[in-house]
Amino acid sequence: MLVIPAIDLKDGKCVRLKQGRMDDATTYGDDPVAMAARWVEAGARRLHLVDLNGAFEGRPINGEAVTAIARAYPDLPIQIGGGIRSAATIEHYLEAGVSQVIIGTKAVKEPDFVTEMCRAFPDHVIVGLDARDGFVATDGWAEVSTLKATELARRFADDGVSAIVYTDIARDGMMGGVNVEATAELARQGGLPVIASGGVTNLDDLRSLVEAGEPGILGAITGRAIYEGSLDVAEGQRLCDELTRQRTGS
Repeated sequence: MLVIPAIDLKDGKCVRLKQGRMDDATTYGDDPVAMAARWVEAGARRLHLVDLNGAFEGRPINGEAVTAIARAYPDLPIQIGGGIRSAATIEHYLEAGVSQVIIGTKAVKEPDFVTEMCRAFPDHVIVGLDARDGFVATDGWAEVSTLKATELARRFADDGVSAIVYTDIARDGMMGGVNVEATAELARQGGLPVIASGGVTNLDDLRSLVEAGEPGILGAITGRAIYEGSLDVAEGQRLCDELTRQRTGS
């Protein structure tokens, strides 16, 4: 299981929000490439980028920062979400060197779009499912739908989606611990690999995710915890590697 640092971009700066509220942001740096370097040097094997302005505007706003990071680390897998609602945007990011794009709001509102994009860009599409109490939220978490995350994941299982990034928005940015039960349930029932997000705070959260015993949990995205020091990226990855070896015997 990978420990995946999050770099959330707002107005060109690196920030973290509490429960997705744009008016409750903490700024951690004004140089996204330097922030990426910090996590790469700590041993990160993948980065999770979010264009927060883009998520609300419905189009890329911080694309220059994303491109700069991708070009600085051409061999590092990078996934980007926020405002990805057209084939042109996906093509732009992939040409810039991003590995995978995350389709969120549009996946919920227009699931056929995901099918089309998987055909056009095979192996490059992730679906982001953000949920509160198990129900999917959209539009930068401003709206909560009547769709269950597990049901929607199953809808995409045959489309060629690479993975689901699952965020429990009640926990995101709150340092309150990851929702292991909901993440494991999605990995069991959704038919797709899952990357956990929201509330990943310390080594105990990583341990709990690995020990849930679901091989479909591929990684854990962490943001505020690594910026504020309650979780060390290198230490966390070592723990995940060790626990995985113990479980698999390899």
